[in-house]
Amino acid sequence: MKFLFFLIAMALGQLVFSAVPPVKKRLTVSSLFSDHMVIQQKQKAALWGQAAPGQKLTITANWGQRISSVADAGGNWKAKLSTPAAGGPYIIAIKTADTSIMIKDVLIGEVWLASGQSNMDIPVRGWPPGDTILNSKQEIENANYPEIRFFKVPFGISVTPLNSINAKWVTTLPQTAGDFSATAYFYARRLRQKLHVPIGIIQSSIGGTPAEAWTSKASLEKLNDFNSVISGFETFQASIDDWFKNVPQLKVPETDEQWRNISFDDQAAANFEFDDSHWSSIKLPGRIDVLNSHEIDGAVWVRGVFVVRDTSANYTLKIGFIDDMDAIHINGKYVGGFVGRGYASTPRNIIIPKELLKQGNNVIAIRIIDIGGQGLVGGDIAISDNKGGTINLAGDWKFRLVAELLNGRFYSYGLQKDISRRPDVNKLNSNSPTTLFNAMINPLIPYTIKGVIWYQGESNVGRAEQYKKLFPLMIEDWRTQWGKQLPFYYVQIAPFLYPAADQKEQSQKLRDAQRYALKLPKTGMVTTLDIGYLKTAHPPYKQEVGKRLATFALKNEYGEKMLVASGPLYKKTIMKGNKLIVEFESIGGGLLASNQGLFNFEIAGADKAYVKAEAKIVNNKVVVSSPSIAVPVYVRYAWSDGSSASLFNKEGLPAATFTSEGGM
Repeated sequence: MKFLFFLIAMALGQLVFSAVPPVKKRLTVSSLFSDHMVIQQKQKAALWGQAAPGQKLTITANWGQRISSVADAGGNWKAKLSTPAAGGPYIIAIKTADTSIMIKDVLIGEVWLASGQSNMDIPVRGWPPGDTILNSKQEIENANYPEIRFFKVPFGISVTPLNSINAKWVTTLPQTAGDFSATAYFYARRLRQKLHVPIGIIQSSIGGTPAEAWTSKASLEKLNDFNSVISGFETFQASIDDWFKNVPQLKVPETDEQWRNISFDDQAAANFEFDDSHWSSIKLPGRIDVLNSHEIDGAVWVRGVFVVRDTSANYTLKIGFIDDMDAIHINGKYVGGFVGRGYASTPRNIIIPKELLKQGNNVIAIRIIDIGGQGLVGGDIAISDNKGGTINLAGDWKFRLVAELLNGRFYSYGLQKDISRRPDVNKLNSNSPTTLFNAMINPLIPYTIKGVIWYQGESNVGRAEQYKKLFPLMIEDWRTQWGKQLPFYYVQIAPFLYPAADQKEQSQKLRDAQRYALKLPKTGMVTTLDIGYLKTAHPPYKQEVGKRLATFALKNEYGEKMLVASGPLYKKTIMKGNKLIVEFESIGGGLLASNQGLFNFEIAGADKAYVKAEAKIVNNKVVVSSPSIAVPVYVRYAWSDGSSASLFNKEGLPAATFTSEGGM
């Protein structure tokens, strides 16, 4: 009818403009406000969302609150909802004249933000086989805490602050707990057991990430260390956006079943007849996550040819490991592979039925999905028969990137798209300054939280002097963003033998740098010198880490003043003849040596040439000396990558790494 009217108008010689009315914004609320949420008790809790500009909405909570708000010219609305003491479940209703949103099973309690890198990110089920959580299986089986809820922020990076995320609140049950941060879960469990109120954890963490990635642009600019990097981000982001805007997207699976059902041209790429002559070459075993000298995450296909003379019996395919997931095909038929997280180091031993094999050339095609970190095929790759014959598959294979994993989505290139002009996306990654703050912290602001727990630092090893300024800057940044002096409790990194040349024998400096954040009010540091595990940077003893973090909260936020939360912290050194007398804060009931006595103390003269020191506890101070140092000036403790604890307070909490050189 509109088209007919236009023709009539033109016939009459009239110029008619038929404007399409603007799409009216529908009522929405941030995904933080969803079924099973936990909202902070006894506060004016922030809510926000979108609606049509100027539209009025009402918010009703069945604990007896009713408030209203109006969307601004941009369609954004905000409100503050007064919350009662802990309890629930409740219902929150958000309504406009034509739309309503019901948020069900809402609990009122204590909400904490849990953030950092891999030691905060590693889940209760661990990352087997190498990185495990103590008693993981039993912990998951016993994780029946329906009043502990988790909201896991999906991984994402951005050069500009984002305002929304796509996630949901999940109740803690044996079916769900395995995916939660182990550190945060044990923290929440301790609070729940002591406070008897609902506990909400907003988990925003990702492995292998430095503190600058979690800090806002405005704050980082004050430091001046990253300005040259940040300045070019927005221009580069425009080229990335232009490249990806026409690439089909797929949501990243959330369950093993969804991973099993995902396909990236599987039927075509696995087919025996498929022409892969235009694909690039790759050598296996080796990395499969490098494109044009830059690291990528996503899905790739690799194809190889092997020759079989005898097809009278089954064969066995053996591959050392494939990081992370794989779907293996022989002559177009699926024969096996691993689906889901946690199999990156698992050997592949797969029977190839004789019926699938041909005399002469056969094709092996493997779809590999790398979800982060190094993606590679490692160890031996071979096919063997039951007569002792072996076909070595190491060497040249054909390679094709079929989907790229970015910001929680797969961008699917398929088997034909020309990707030679793809921009170097790796210039922006989870290590880039501001990118995680923008995508994984900013969307949470100003959700009303009690405080923050933090476990990070490994990725800043080698830059300790910078970290002394950067980490406190990040804490103050978050407090400014929330408009509140949030309690901030964090974990000192554990001992680990760092293999990288730029990190080797540098982690003790980072541990010491972490102490400097204690200058800020409402902070506390968990020391882990006694619960490290030198074979991995991810010690399995997360129960104790969670308990120690919770002790800070219970003491400082929840009124249990008699608790001792911290191990001994270096205070000052007094020179007395050929000895140094070291004083500590947080000694609790008094200083105590380990069962093996005091060790890992070193002293030096003015030349800073350190030697092993004799140490003993005298009147709750540590007296150190060495016959080779006549005039000692400096003392340090646990000053190596692999140090362990020898000094505790009587409450069993270890002293932190320190050096008297820095003056703190």
